[in-house]
Amino acid sequence: MSANFNLQKLIRPNVIKMNAYSSARDEFKELGADKVFIDANENPYENGLNRYPDPQQRSVKAKLADIKGVNIENILLGNGSDEILDLIFRAFCNPGRDNVIILPPTYGMYKVLANLNDINVKEVLLDEAFQPNTNLILDSIDDNTKLILICSPNNPTGNNIRVRSIEKILDNFDGIVVIDEAYIDFSNEKSWIEKLEKYPNLIVTQTFSKALGSAAIRLGICYGSKEIIEVLNKIKPPYNINILTQNAAIEKLDNYRLINKEVSEINTSKSLFINYLNKNKKVLKVFPSDANFVLVKVDNANLRYRQLIEKGVVVRNRTHEPLCENCLRFTIGTQQEMTSLMDIFTNLD
Repeated sequence: MSANFNLQKLIRPNVIKMNAYSSARDEFKELGADKVFIDANENPYENGLNRYPDPQQRSVKAKLADIKGVNIENILLGNGSDEILDLIFRAFCNPGRDNVIILPPTYGMYKVLANLNDINVKEVLLDEAFQPNTNLILDSIDDNTKLILICSPNNPTGNNIRVRSIEKILDNFDGIVVIDEAYIDFSNEKSWIEKLEKYPNLIVTQTFSKALGSAAIRLGICYGSKEIIEVLNKIKPPYNINILTQNAAIEKLDNYRLINKEVSEINTSKSLFINYLNKNKKVLKVFPSDANFVLVKVDNANLRYRQLIEKGVVVRNRTHEPLCENCLRFTIGTQQEMTSLMDIFTNLD
């Protein structure tokens, strides 16, 4: 880690001074039959939904802690990863003064959330291999740079960011490095959550939306030091994760064997699809993928995108992203969907 890292100096002064809201379920955590709960202005008639949910989602966190090998105090849950990222901006970045560094092409919400919070964005392009220029990143840091956001495996490129590049940034940056691991389950690389103790300036985000197959429940995960999690807990909405989402998450985590099976099937389908693409004359390049999608450079992305739409196949046209001219992004679907896609793509004029 950077020898000059000081979390207290990064937290916004108003966040340090504020008192967190204490909800009724923060004060009395367990809804037991031996107590009469008339403290939270709830409807008293039991229907399974009339009570406020656990604001700290302890049951979900306990299962995650066991699966991931971390302590509960190192976990925060958000209404999707986007809420977590927004909390990070609001906790550490002063509007109109501070800046963050992002590495295009990358996930578009980083810039959207920065703009929403009136935070300046410095863009340092990845190189042609979609890897960071660490020297240029470090040269771009100034006294008001609070965050560096790294997506690994990266979206839309699909590749892992090299470990040594991230380590160099962590070792030489006094601010916070956020590693977005939305697609880590499809990768052979180890998660950066294993290095939380070594790097107190590290935040790792993951999600239920990809490998866990639960995009509809909107549940994101944040891993960080106890001190960072305490800051984010201080400013999060008291009941940001509803009981339906918590119950669905527990059910999903109780069946992790199925998740691993689906990930294996998706990776197998991806390999078959890449082999097909490498033999197709409309394809100019297939980029390496450690995610559940493949970025593909084609002869004419706008044309192929329109043709696929006309055939009922929706892909993502990334041709206007930096370094992604004439590129389409293909998510790996079911075996039937991929077979249909390959048949349609083969027969495009």
